[in-house]
Amino acid sequence: MRIRIIDESESGKNHLPVLKLFDLSLRLCSVPLSVATIWITVTNKQDNNSYGMLKYNNLSGLKYMVFVSALCACYALVAAACSWVRYLVSKAWIFFVSDQIVAYLTITSVAAVMEIYYLIYNGAKEDSWSEACSSYGRFCGKVKLALILHVITFCCFFVLAVISAFRAFSVFDPPSVNSQEMQGDGD
Repeated sequence: MRIRIIDESESGKNHLPVLKLFDLSLRLCSVPLSVATIWITVTNKQDNNSYGMLKYNNLSGLKYMVFVSALCACYALVAAACSWVRYLVSKAWIFFVSDQIVAYLTITSVAAVMEIYYLIYNGAKEDSWSEACSSYGRFCGKVKLALILHVITFCCFFVLAVISAFRAFSVFDPPSVNSQEMQGDGD
C-alpha cells in the first residue's frame, strides 16, 4: 500500500471547492435540524384526564434522542469551524472517525425512537401494552415530527461520513496488480 504525498496546493485541487462547500452546508444544515428536534421533543407533553400527563422524559428513547441531537449540533458547529483551519483540514482522519461516530450514534437514536413510535402507535398486545396515540394524539404527532427531523439529520451525517471517507482514503493509490498475478488468474 502506497501513500501519495500531496502538498498543500495540490490538495486544494484534489478536493473540489464545491465538495468543501457542500460539506460545510450539510454541517450547518444539521444544526437547526438538531435544535428543532430537541425543541420539539423537550416541549412535548400532553395531559389526559384518564391516564395522566405524558412527557418526553417518561420515555428513555426520547431522552437519548435529545442527547444525540445536542451532540450532533455541537459537533457540527465545531467541525464547521475546524474545517477552515488549514492544519486540521490536512488531518482527514479526524473528520472521518468523528463523522462515522456521529452518524452511528444518530442512527441508533433513530432506531430507538422508531421503536417507541411503533409502540405508542400500535401497542404491544402480547405484552398488554395498548396503543397510546388515540389518547395522546398531539404527543404522537410531535414525536413523529421530531423523528422525521432526526432522520433528515442522520441523512446529513451519512453523506458527511461518505465525504470524509472519500477525503481520508483518496490520499492512497489504488492497489496495484502484479502482471504475474493476472496471468496466473487466467489459468
